[in-house]
Amino acid sequence: MFIEDDELRGLYKAASAEHIETIEAGLIHLEKNPGDQQQLQALLRATHSLKGDSRMLGVGDAETVTHQMEDLLSEVEQGDRVLSSGLCDRLYSGLDAVRKIAHTAVTGEQTDVSVFHVMAQLMAGDDADIPSGPAATLDIIQGDETVEIDPAATLIQVAEETEPDLAAELNQLLKQSPSDQGQSKPAETPTTSPYQVDTVRVEAAKLDQLMTQASELAVTKLRIAQRLGEVEQLATLREQWTTDLQAHQLSLTPLKQQLSAADAMLVDQVLQVHQQRLSALSFQIENLKAQVGEDSTRLDITANQLEVGIRNLRMLPVAGLFQLFPRMVRDLAKQQQKQIELVLEGTETLADKNILEQMQAPLTHLVRNAIDHGIETTTERMAMGKPETATLRLRAYQLGSSIAIELTDDGRGLELAKIQETAIRRGLHTEAELARMTTSQVQSLIFAPGFSTRTQVTEISGRGVGLDVVRANVERLQGTIQVRSIPSQGCTFQLTLSSSLTTTAVLIVEVNQHPYAIPLEYVDKMISVTPDQIFSLEGHPTITDQDQPLSVMWLSDVLELPTEQDRHETERTNIPCVILQIGSERLGLFIDQLVDQQDIVLKPQSKLLKRIRNITGATILGNGEICMVLNPQDFLQATQGMDDLTLSEHLHEAVTSKVLLVEDSIPIRTQMKRILQGAGYDVTAAVDGQEGLEKLQADRFDAVVSDVEMPNLTGLEMTAQIRQRQEYQQLPIVLVTTLAKEEDKRRGQEAGANAYLTKGDFDQTLLIETLRRLIAS
Repeated sequence: MFIEDDELRGLYKAASAEHIETIEAGLIHLEKNPGDQQQLQALLRATHSLKGDSRMLGVGDAETVTHQMEDLLSEVEQGDRVLSSGLCDRLYSGLDAVRKIAHTAVTGEQTDVSVFHVMAQLMAGDDADIPSGPAATLDIIQGDETVEIDPAATLIQVAEETEPDLAAELNQLLKQSPSDQGQSKPAETPTTSPYQVDTVRVEAAKLDQLMTQASELAVTKLRIAQRLGEVEQLATLREQWTTDLQAHQLSLTPLKQQLSAADAMLVDQVLQVHQQRLSALSFQIENLKAQVGEDSTRLDITANQLEVGIRNLRMLPVAGLFQLFPRMVRDLAKQQQKQIELVLEGTETLADKNILEQMQAPLTHLVRNAIDHGIETTTERMAMGKPETATLRLRAYQLGSSIAIELTDDGRGLELAKIQETAIRRGLHTEAELARMTTSQVQSLIFAPGFSTRTQVTEISGRGVGLDVVRANVERLQGTIQVRSIPSQGCTFQLTLSSSLTTTAVLIVEVNQHPYAIPLEYVDKMISVTPDQIFSLEGHPTITDQDQPLSVMWLSDVLELPTEQDRHETERTNIPCVILQIGSERLGLFIDQLVDQQDIVLKPQSKLLKRIRNITGATILGNGEICMVLNPQDFLQATQGMDDLTLSEHLHEAVTSKVLLVEDSIPIRTQMKRILQGAGYDVTAAVDGQEGLEKLQADRFDAVVSDVEMPNLTGLEMTAQIRQRQEYQQLPIVLVTTLAKEEDKRRGQEAGANAYLTKGDFDQTLLIETLRRLIAS
């Protein structure tokens, strides 16, 4: 039944959701505290109200089911029935059916609920197992014979003897039930449906659009502030003009004595006109300055009030999100035969409605993972001296301008040995790399794609989907996820998220004369570093900060940008360094200069671009310039991939090595040139082997990087001709080609190439390292 009236439909949607949530929370509480009569009374009131609302709006199926649930709860209140685990399961099943019926009433979408079989299950004995379909039968052995009975008919027969009205209602429901309803699946738990926040009586899309428009005022506010600065520059220019005019008047005074009276008067008139016009201009500039300043102040106040007001409309307590999990934990614990108590803390913490909606999936995955992987069985816990009942704690709290959500269990914790073994088996890291990692870094490997220490896939946790999906979802919300674990004591996952997704505070930095934005939540501090403070530690450039070693690198190297040739010369004595705090890890980034700190409106990446490494999105600065917003979480991977070439070598030794690049493909030539320039080499490009030979003879080069298959002269032929000349016998030559057979490699070696790299498994780090080694030898 679909409610036609829009207003009534909205009222029933909100009321039914509230009553269903109250009933579910009450059942969970009563299952643990069956003697709480006050809670039982509240549960009865909510059930009665839901039944009354359904009757009033003509949702008859919901009225029928809630009426039977109310009767069962009344029997419990009167002492005629015990609130057993079996009865709770049946009440939960009825509640799930009501939820689906209510969904149909407000959306018109049909569901597979068979009210007859829901009623049959509710009316069954506490330990009965009612088949789900009308065609199902039971075989009962009587003496030497097997008698087939229909439980539906038996149920109606019993009802006719006790409650004729109910029997008639069941008969009607049985007639309405579709013939294929017997194959329908039991009602799923409510947590499988997407979490929606519907307490705001405004369409969510309109509210989001309004928030975006209000946030754009922040950009407009900055632009107007810049216009005010330009007006002040005009005022300064006017003052300089006035000073110059006065100086000219003084210099002309002795000259006027040499002029005739008429000429002297003409000069005075010209100066007077200029003075009048300058005075008028001064008045206009001062007036404009005052008006722009006043408008800027008003816009600032209005924009801030509007943005804060709309943001507050979108801010809702996390209680709505957290209430999805008590039922889930209860059902999964029962399924796994574990005793688990879920503790909810900080439910009043506020967060953006979009964050609450999009955090359901990551938290659901983590909760399932904790129950399946983390928490031991009751027998295991007793053997370890732990309480039989495990504690699963879900906590939210404010963390500066962000919110943090923590999920903590007191289970077995992460096993580092298994994580390391899995990382080696999957080829993610070598034993030497793992040995250099901290405990936190090893634990973070569980977020790698497809990473799992389990050899069997379970239905409860992940179904083969790893925690990398959780991390991806959190990062999509501009958040971070960290894990802390103590073996045999438990594990904590901490999700840190911006409380709002509309505006982001960023630090604007400049690299290669282009601005880049770093989210301020990752910035720990900014310092200046001199080259003599940089040293190499385990092959990584490092400085000392707070008496601890800190890895550093150039932001341009992280972003794989072309290296400015004069960078190492002009900034040898004072290098700006931004120190980032990314979870438990810290990293220093060298930049060209600091620009500003701003609140920006983040423009998400196009779906066509998908996920771009190191980039979160883009924004438009107040001066109209496009600025990329960086993703510092990707920077840590860049530090792990750094080679032994230390940053101090970059700073103290100007790169003078010249490389001749010979490649006929324009895209590959462009990319290869960019890679080589990014490593600090001076690159000259040639389009084929013949041009390569000509350029080699015209200039001095420290190495040659060439393709093999090219027009005019192939790379093999060019290499052979180079080796025929005495002056080029020691010139390093690296061939990079798609020809990967052993025979091709042998031909390259015979031609005289020092190295032969294939494009199929091309690794730019290998190319740079190979060149560095060959040039240095």
